Amino acid sequence: MSKPTRKMIKTTCPRDCYDACGIVAAVDDGHVRKILGDPDHHIAKGVLCGKCAIAYNGVWRQPNNRLTRPLKRTGKKGEGAFEPISWDKALGTIASRLKEIIDGGRHDTIVHAHYTGTVGLIAGWYPLRFFSHIGATEVDPDTVCNKAGHLALDYTVGDSLDGFDPETLKDAATILVWGANPSHSAPHMHKAWLRDATAKVIVIDPIVTGTAQDIAETHLQLRPGTDAALAFGLLHVAKTHQLLDREFIENTVKGFEEIEADVDAADPETTAGKTGLTPEQVIETGIAFAKGPSMIWLGQGMQRTARGGNAFRSILALVAGTGQIGKPGTGYCYMNGPGTRGIDMDSATAAHVAQGTSSVSHMDLAATLEDGDRSAALFTWNCNPLASSPDQGRLRKTLEREDLFTVTCDVFPTDTVAYADIVLPAANFLEFDDIVAPYFHHTLSAQVKIQDPPGDALPNQEIFRRLASKMGLEEPLLHESDDELLSRILAMTPYRGGFAELAKAGTVQVFDKPRMQFPDGFPTPSGKIEIASETAEADGLPRVPEPHADEQTAPGRLRILSPASKWQMNSSYANDRGVQRQIGKILVLVHPHDATARGLKTGDKVTLANDVGSLPVTVDVSELTQPGMGVVYKGRWPNAEPSASNINVLHKGEKSDIGEATCVHSMEVDLVVQEAAE
Repeated sequence: MSKPTRKMIKTTCPRDCYDACGIVAAVDDGHVRKILGDPDHHIAKGVLCGKCAIAYNGVWRQPNNRLTRPLKRTGKKGEGAFEPISWDKALGTIASRLKEIIDGGRHDTIVHAHYTGTVGLIAGWYPLRFFSHIGATEVDPDTVCNKAGHLALDYTVGDSLDGFDPETLKDAATILVWGANPSHSAPHMHKAWLRDATAKVIVIDPIVTGTAQDIAETHLQLRPGTDAALAFGLLHVAKTHQLLDREFIENTVKGFEEIEADVDAADPETTAGKTGLTPEQVIETGIAFAKGPSMIWLGQGMQRTARGGNAFRSILALVAGTGQIGKPGTGYCYMNGPGTRGIDMDSATAAHVAQGTSSVSHMDLAATLEDGDRSAALFTWNCNPLASSPDQGRLRKTLEREDLFTVTCDVFPTDTVAYADIVLPAANFLEFDDIVAPYFHHTLSAQVKIQDPPGDALPNQEIFRRLASKMGLEEPLLHESDDELLSRILAMTPYRGGFAELAKAGTVQVFDKPRMQFPDGFPTPSGKIEIASETAEADGLPRVPEPHADEQTAPGRLRILSPASKWQMNSSYANDRGVQRQIGKILVLVHPHDATARGLKTGDKVTLANDVGSLPVTVDVSELTQPGMGVVYKGRWPNAEPSASNINVLHKGEKSDIGEATCVHSMEVDLVVQEAAE
């Protein structure tokens, strides 16, 4: 028997992750044998994270677990009973129904939900062309994740997607990891970038994260929802130690004087009382940050609170007041968008072909779908809202509506797929070419086709090209080919090679030296960092940030935080058996103080309950949390759980202060004892 011919083909992980790891597929005679980390990639360095190593060599390469044919529902919604149909039949059915709705003048009752099942610039965004062109209503994807932070940064600096260049960490003396959890959400950045840093690493987080345990020199374990108060306290320290950058404030900041009275009142003792920290921690951190050069990694989890937007504005006031931006080793990063590499996403999504589109918040999704006057059709792609959206019990009932024409486009039969009238099978990232613009590093990466999709599965963009044709839509940008898209996207960037050259390299740096944040100034109305924002004021928000701190959790209740799991990327891997073995049953991490007060021990069965739902869980007594706070990791598929629910069954869909976004981390519950563990 001849030895198989092996090829090692580079590609990129397009998951919603800071790392954007380079991947190598070991291919024997055209068959993928193993997915590995790319040894040449500056972040992966030849190693995949645990969750990707399991899933990419598990369920993601098992055709029997995939959606491979278009399907038509044959049973009741939610039963998951379908029969295969042809693409022509599936697209014809969808086109007929959508045209009927549009011809009736109800285009805005076509609701579509999407998010970051892939962050490939084509597969992740091309479908927006179709929905914008027909005037559908978008379920704003960021409202379920990070919208409050985005808008807060927009108010303050004019662009939420321009962050520090990670390459400048070598120049920093201090880095604050504020509300981010790299050990779970950016494991390679945790293991290498942060671990190798010469800067002092300070983690600010209510939870003892892996980064706080393993890497941080200091962990400020503040109470949830007190970040704004801490930012003002750190500014107070900077002012009293003559470390404010008055020249920077005078030349580059608008309205700093309007918060100085609150800064003066935020002495270390007052700040400690609000946050649960010690005055010494506040003083030491304030001095270290203000002396600089200092950077802040702004985590997305931190702004998922009732006043999360205000917290972000307060932290930007700290950056502005100390002048920690625009120089090597300074700045903050929420995300680095494709625009930092010259890519115009409005052009990529063909925003100019929109026909009067509207949007709703994920917090209003269940209510929108309950109302037949607001929703005649639902189309989901790149997301699994029944797992990730709030008010889960109510949402499940709305998806049972027989008159809600529902289409899902997915790689796997998710919870949401079970409620579809028509199911469209999508190709996964190993099955078509795309481009990834990582949202931490200023690099470009190739996603390269390794194999053909199983059965009749197609890439997202091809599905929507075919649907546009079936509906008789002639707008040329609804039919742009992959080759045209790849060439056009690359032409916007500083990279001068074509896709073939990018594919050979895997990932490329597009700048010869570290990029400074906001190189052309701040795109705000004043051209300055706007601590006082007239735009925010016009939107009904406070003119300036406030030193807010949430009240402590009501006695007898728990405030539940639901951060990312070590073994999942949102809900992307929750159907892999290897991952399921790692995550085990649903746990609630409870501080020993709360466990003792309730007579609980590890292994006891309890129910978390509030006025919107209940969730049976198992107790894990843990020092990772703090009194009055519980932790339940997110990302499970409800249909894989005995209770047919996950943490979102307890999320009421209440909105944050800015952007109608989630404040899931402000959720409080009662803990009801079921039975003691034997």
